[in-house]
Amino acid sequence: MHVRLFADLMRVAFKSITRNRLRSLLTSLGIIIGVSSVIVLSAIGKGSQSLIEEEINSLGTNLLIVFPGSSHTGGVHRGAGSFNRFTMDDVEKIQKEATLVSSVSPVVRAGGQVIGGGNNWNSEVNGVSAEFFSIRNWEIEYGSFFGEKEIKGNRKVALLGKTVADELFPDQDPTGEKVRVRNIPFTVFGVLKKKGQSQLGQDQDDIILAPWTTALYRLKGDRYIDMINVSANNTSDLDAAEKELTTLIRASHRLHPTEDDDFTIHNQTEISDTVTRTSKVMTLLLGSIASVSLLVGGIGIMNIMLVSVTERTKEIGIRLSVGARSSDILVQFVAEAVALSLGGGIIGVALSFFASMLLNNFSSFYTLISIDTVLLAFAFSGIVGVFFGFYPALKASNLNPIDALRHE
Repeated sequence: MHVRLFADLMRVAFKSITRNRLRSLLTSLGIIIGVSSVIVLSAIGKGSQSLIEEEINSLGTNLLIVFPGSSHTGGVHRGAGSFNRFTMDDVEKIQKEATLVSSVSPVVRAGGQVIGGGNNWNSEVNGVSAEFFSIRNWEIEYGSFFGEKEIKGNRKVALLGKTVADELFPDQDPTGEKVRVRNIPFTVFGVLKKKGQSQLGQDQDDIILAPWTTALYRLKGDRYIDMINVSANNTSDLDAAEKELTTLIRASHRLHPTEDDDFTIHNQTEISDTVTRTSKVMTLLLGSIASVSLLVGGIGIMNIMLVSVTERTKEIGIRLSVGARSSDILVQFVAEAVALSLGGGIIGVALSFFASMLLNNFSSFYTLISIDTVLLAFAFSGIVGVFFGFYPALKASNLNPIDALRHE
């Protein structure tokens, strides 16, 4: 019974506000803009967050990256990468003694000019182990990955990132071709699948991967490796694996308990949590800014309802004189305000989906509309109607029937 009464009340309210369609549309404009803005801006924030999380996941599986550095020299604190003591002894110790990691790979950086296919390109060469590909979720497009045979034999083979392959050997499979890095010939073993740009604008495909032995002894000519990539057994093991790595590397470097670490460990959860937290704050900020227009729309509804009360004073007087209660008048005008607000909310939701589609298809933005945001924005538009429509409705319900009937 109450549901039918509410439905009848809203039907009468919608019928009343459609008598002057243009005025009702202009009145609801603030609500329309507010609802659509809240949904679209929140969708942009959630879309960006989704892309960032996807990119972080593409970095690797349960990834931990160990950088050299964080040493104190002469009272000066140096950051990650500033003081390198990493050797293959550290990698072997982790491989033998770590219980919470599944894969370990050294990374040796040795960039330089690359010549091949009649073209040249400046890129970074990373010397890695066979486990690196599973750690960093790399897939192959042409050819195959190199393995322990190539690593132990210091073989001069290379896997090209998609950008490097396209620059040196456009529109072809370069597997088996020769490239020269610092005048050292390498045989192309294959081409890696495209990963695209990072959120910082770095091209993840502008890279060449080679056996770590070849990069360390033939290209770099050094005994120190630049970093260690580690994959934990499970996501839940990341923090415990980080502590285990810290203990093992400190033991490998023979650090006294009072000495600071001479290395830095970053784990995937820390990176993801930081980025996600920042993204959520930005999404909340954007939504808060957009919600201001909902309040402006509410003020517009209050103004037009006050005008409506003045215009319909005689009608109110007639209803009161024939037996209508003040509460009936109050409910009627509140219902009309809510109808205006919800009507604007419906149009705003539809507009937000259309705007989201345009942004996804014709801009660099990626939007992800959440049903929770849609429901929240729509519900808020109804609350705005009740809040800002109550005062004009109360004013109408308090009119004196005799005075109202005399109104011209």
